[in-house]
Amino acid sequence: MPEKKNRLFERQGGYSTPTGAIASQRHDLELSNIKLLGDESPRFVPTSTKLIKPNFTDTNPETSLFIGDCREVLPKIPEQNSVDLIFADPPFNWDVPYDGWKDGMPREEYERFTFDWLDGCIDLLSPTGALWVNIPDDTVAEVVMHLKRRGLTMINWCVWHFRFGQCRSGSFIMSKVHALYFVKDPDNRTWNSDAILEQSDRASIYKDQRTLNKENNKGMRVPMDVWYGKYWGRIQGNNKERRHGHHNQIPEVYLERVVLACSNKGDLVLDPFAGSGTTSTVARTHDRRSICVEYSEHNAKSAWNRITNIGMVRKNCSVGQSSAIFQGRKST
Repeated sequence: MPEKKNRLFERQGGYSTPTGAIASQRHDLELSNIKLLGDESPRFVPTSTKLIKPNFTDTNPETSLFIGDCREVLPKIPEQNSVDLIFADPPFNWDVPYDGWKDGMPREEYERFTFDWLDGCIDLLSPTGALWVNIPDDTVAEVVMHLKRRGLTMINWCVWHFRFGQCRSGSFIMSKVHALYFVKDPDNRTWNSDAILEQSDRASIYKDQRTLNKENNKGMRVPMDVWYGKYWGRIQGNNKERRHGHHNQIPEVYLERVVLACSNKGDLVLDPFAGSGTTSTVARTHDRRSICVEYSEHNAKSAWNRITNIGMVRKNCSVGQSSAIFQGRKST
């Protein structure tokens, strides 16, 4: 049977997303009995549940930073069950010399650590909120399975692709990290597609009149689930975004896309691993309230300076660009 286009969706032309793409992520089956290696280690128990105050605060919009182990801090933050967007870029357990942090745990201990901070985030997330996790190949499966067994639904499994991978000769060079997008309620979530549009290949390469003559968003599309392009690479030493003394810094455009797509002005954004402060820097620039947690006092002070004094250096650079990998075709 010849293939046919499905035109039963909101715009003309192209193929619709399969109706089961998100529905398939919902599980009526009982998943809580799934066992992973980290389940063998004891759960982290906070020293108390008494609410605490942040170490740094500012206003317009409200911004705060807590110093400490996020497993200890998250249960003590007052905003339980009310955070609109959480973005987490945890330590990867790759023996990176973070300030004071043990980044070389035994595997089962690292998985338990991962499940514990994920649980803390889930408790903070509002019923309509979104949780994003930036994680590499060796832990992505465990994160996905834990979030599913906790009842969350995966909306997208995106990939951040960068051209400047770490050199090696014994295997293919790693050039990606996974960006997982989960929610509590797929039918009731914040999703601002018009805020993150990029130029479509149909427009930038082919000058296709069907897209250039659309009534709305001419020549534009929602970004694909593999993210790359100008300003999307790893933050190297000569990059003007670079915050020296911080490891594995994520580009501002990455956080800008997440913040604009999954939150509104005035919403509350949280990052349990502040690092160089990218999440709160972007959130603050776009008029979102934010909370972040950082283990290192030294890194926290540096991040706070960036969040409150320096700000974004590439505001709106994630929007409107083309990610085409070919030059535009010339008409003949």
